[in-house]
Amino acid sequence: MSKKILAIYYTQSGQMANIMAAFTAPLAEAGATVETLQIKPVENFKFPWTGSSFFSVMPDCVLGVPRPIEEPEFKQTEYDLVILGYQPWFLSPSIPCNSLLHNPAFQSLVKDTPVVTISEARNMWLNAWVRVRKMLKEIGALHIGNIALFDRHPNPVSFITIFYWMLTGKKERYLNIFPKPGVDEKDIAGTAKFGKIIASRLVANRWEGLQDELLAQKAVEIKYPLMFIEARAKPIFRAWAKIISSRKNQAPWITAFKYYLFVALFLGAPILLTLDAIFLRPFTVRRIAAKKLNYLQVNS
Repeated sequence: MSKKILAIYYTQSGQMANIMAAFTAPLAEAGATVETLQIKPVENFKFPWTGSSFFSVMPDCVLGVPRPIEEPEFKQTEYDLVILGYQPWFLSPSIPCNSLLHNPAFQSLVKDTPVVTISEARNMWLNAWVRVRKMLKEIGALHIGNIALFDRHPNPVSFITIFYWMLTGKKERYLNIFPKPGVDEKDIAGTAKFGKIIASRLVANRWEGLQDELLAQKAVEIKYPLMFIEARAKPIFRAWAKIISSRKNQAPWITAFKYYLFVALFLGAPILLTLDAIFLRPFTVRRIAAKKLNYLQVNS
C-alpha cells in the first residue's frame, strides 16, 4: 500500500504521542507511510503546569483565540488521510489545536481530504468535539471518523488525579490511594483496533459508514451525567471567559473562577444531577437520545 498519512497532534505529557503510536501502528504495518508531526506553539505551555498558568489560559481557550504556532513543515503536498489528535481544555479545543485549525497552510492541506479525529480528555469532551467538528466542516475537510478517549474513573476522583498529574508531572497514584490519572494504558493500546478498521478501508479509499463501524467497537461512549454537566457548564464558562478577558487585572477574576469551579464540581453538580434525575430526565428520554446521537456523528 502506497497511501500517505499525516498524524498531527499536540502533547505536553507524552500521552497523545503514545496514543498516536498505538493507533497508527496497524496502518504502518499495512504498508502506509505514516508521517507524525507535533504542533509547536511559538510560546509553549510548560509542563507540569502551575495552578495560575493553567487557569490563565481559560479565557483564550473558551473564546477560541488562536496563538502563534511554528509553521508546520509537511513532507507532502497532499495526503490520503489526516489524523488529528487533540485535547479539550476548559470544555473547548486546546489552544494549540484551535491555533492549528486557524493555520492557513493546514486549512489548505485538509481541504477535501479525509480526516479522523482522536481526543484524550479527563472526561468532558463533547463541547470541544462539536467545535472541532464545526471548524473542520468550515475549512472543507472530509470528516470521516472520531474517537474519544477519556479517564473512566468517577468525576470527582479524576478531577483530583488529573490536577496531581498536571501540577507535578507524575502519572502515578496520588497518595498511593487514588488511581493513576489520564487515559488507561489498556485504552491507549486498544486504539490499535481502530487503526485496523481504518487500514482495511484505506486501500479502497472507502470511507462511507466508517463512523458506524468505529462506534460498534466503542470508539465513542457518552455518559449522560457528564453530558448533562457539560451542557450547563458551557454558557457559564463562556460568561466567565468574557468577564475575565475584559478586565485589565485578570488575576483576581481568574482566582474567583478557580474557586467557582471547585464549588460547582463538588457541590453544585451533585445537586443538579439529583434534581434532574427526579424532575427532568424521566420526561426527556427522546430529547436525550437525540442529543447523544448528534454527538456520535461526524456530520451534523
